[in-house]
Amino acid sequence: MRISRTKSKIRVKAAQFDQAFERGEEFEMLDLESTRVHSPVQRINLDLPKQILHQIDNEANRIGVPRTSVIKLWISEKLSELRSA
Repeated sequence: MRISRTKSKIRVKAAQFDQAFERGEEFEMLDLESTRVHSPVQRINLDLPKQILHQIDNEANRIGVPRTSVIKLWISEKLSELRSA
């Protein structure tokens, strides 16, 4: 299995991990916080009034994330609300 080290962590590709798991190999440490899920993305353009954009930016700065993360989070939360209603 080909691995690369980054900042004293071992990195493996998903296919390599799956094969090792299927062989029953044990993992001493599995860092789930740095894993990423790659979902298909569709870019859109969105025109917003400056006042709303300013409010979004204030919230993004308050919690320390990019503006787009706040927008995606809020849309996701609203869709979850609608599904459970």
